[in-house]
Amino acid sequence: METRTTDGETHIEDDKTLAIVAYLTIIGLVAAFVMNRDKKDEFAAYHIRQSLGLCVCGIALFVVGLVPVLGWIVSFFGSLFLLYLWIMGLINAINGRLKAVPFLGEKFQEWFKDI
Repeated sequence: METRTTDGETHIEDDKTLAIVAYLTIIGLVAAFVMNRDKKDEFAAYHIRQSLGLCVCGIALFVVGLVPVLGWIVSFFGSLFLLYLWIMGLINAINGRLKAVPFLGEKFQEWFKDI
């Protein structure tokens, strides 16, 4: 069941398990992706794309962190920002909202639209 609010957010009342699992480690992301291939649940796919984008950003921050001093600083603050985005995405999945993570969420949907 799906409802729309006045601010344009969509709330999903159906099973949210796959969407939540997608945010729990890379193994959870892969498991949610594999389990959603048969169901083709758009809510789960939306959050799988968000989680995949966060994982890609995390890997990029790891690579940047390999650069001494400046890379460490960028990686530290980027990781804090990534943690904030991850928490926001998880909260949206738990609450059944189709809302992108701040700043990068719309790009994640665009980049991974085939998933």
